[in-house]
Amino acid sequence: MTAIPDSIEGVQEMLARQDYVAGRALATVVFLALRLGRPLFLEGEAGVGKTEIAKALAAGLGRRLIRLQCYEGLDAASAVYEWNFPAQMVAIRTAEVTEGTDREALTDELFSDRFLIRRPLLEAMSPQPGGAPVLLIDEIDRTDEPFEAFLLEALSDFQVTIPELGTVKAPEPPIVILTSNRTREVHDALKRRCLYHWVDYPAFEREMAILAARCPEASEHLSREIVAFVQRLRTEDLFKRPGVAETIDWAKCLLALDVITLSPEVIADTIGAILKYQDDIQRLAGSEAIRLLDDSRKALEEA
Repeated sequence: MTAIPDSIEGVQEMLARQDYVAGRALATVVFLALRLGRPLFLEGEAGVGKTEIAKALAAGLGRRLIRLQCYEGLDAASAVYEWNFPAQMVAIRTAEVTEGTDREALTDELFSDRFLIRRPLLEAMSPQPGGAPVLLIDEIDRTDEPFEAFLLEALSDFQVTIPELGTVKAPEPPIVILTSNRTREVHDALKRRCLYHWVDYPAFEREMAILAARCPEASEHLSREIVAFVQRLRTEDLFKRPGVAETIDWAKCLLALDVITLSPEVIADTIGAILKYQDDIQRLAGSEAIRLLDDSRKALEEA
């Protein structure tokens, strides 16, 4: 377990060692969340690095990462715990054929830790050998308001209640990071419990630094062309603009094809690495790809 950095620069250095290039604004809010013990709410478009910050933070601090992937219909029971019903049934059947079984003792055993399946929230509030874990509550905007209300209470006191066992309180509050792609607005009451940061698409130099960290095999010339083209592409009216994750994926695809420089033909062959919707791909067919490539190269010359 690594000590929590004592400065904003220390946070940036720790994340950089995990190949995560954080701007000062993001590093500041991460530092404050760690220092104040407050949940961190990260909002932004898909693919800008919200989930990766939790992974880098857990690795940098030497803590366990526990991830709760949210989805429509997620309820408190699925997020906290459930009982191992098949194992309980086996225990009941075994007791039925065993003489002298104490029914009360059997009931206590059936609802004991032995048959408890810990889901992410309960696991995050249980003692961990390496210290408090990093709890990633990913894509909270996919859930509904009842789950938000439950989460609000759980994050206020860092405890959950299991009717059969009682209340479980975290001995040390986990480091909580919530992410949202803003497919809907998350309730203000939940946001107020957190420190907030909007994770935007990075500027040119920062995206170059990210690409250098994640794809160091790429030449500077190719990297500059890739980043310039992707950033130009983001200004288009697309259904889904490419994120940093797509920039990295595209660079790896181009390296696998031994591409030295971009061309309309190369773009057409590999466009599926950066655009994921057919309507967007069709927009870049033919002369449109040439126009965007020319525009991105002009922007590089003027920089």
